[in-house]
Amino acid sequence: MKQSYKQFVIRDWQKSDRSSAAEVIRRVLEEYGLPWQPEEADRDVIEVETAYFGTGGEFWVVETEGKIVGTAAYYPVKRDSKEVEIRKMYLLPQVRGQGLGKYLLQKLEKAIANKGFKVIYLETASVLKEAVILYEKNCYQPMTEVATARCDRSYYKKLNRLNSS
Repeated sequence: MKQSYKQFVIRDWQKSDRSSAAEVIRRVLEEYGLPWQPEEADRDVIEVETAYFGTGGEFWVVETEGKIVGTAAYYPVKRDSKEVEIRKMYLLPQVRGQGLGKYLLQKLEKAIANKGFKVIYLETASVLKEAVILYEKNCYQPMTEVATARCDRSYYKKLNRLNSS
């Protein structure tokens, strides 16, 4: 996958992206006072091949001027019922406010629907106010269960045929 949005290139993660993508996520988490947990919640960023590609998911990076400035990913959580979790959707501060988050979310939803998945889950933290607003504006419904310690919000969205067109 490779596509453009304004001055950004969104493409599939490659092995050479491992440290740069992890650094983007670490920086955004620390900006909001959240811990970077490479042995726990962020282990999937270190082990992209296993966590995403090995399970039927995808991991994308966002570049501008040859530098990675964002990430977005998903992987299946329950194969029988066609459910996925959106993960690692992070943008550096200098690229926020340009519609990139909304664009990424729409592209993730389309990719997920095109693979036949029916339900999307995600977790976030209240301090990530922009993310909470984005998900709620895009019809994600709150849930009570949260599996990740640093997160205090979870959402789901059921996909329908309209999402896959």
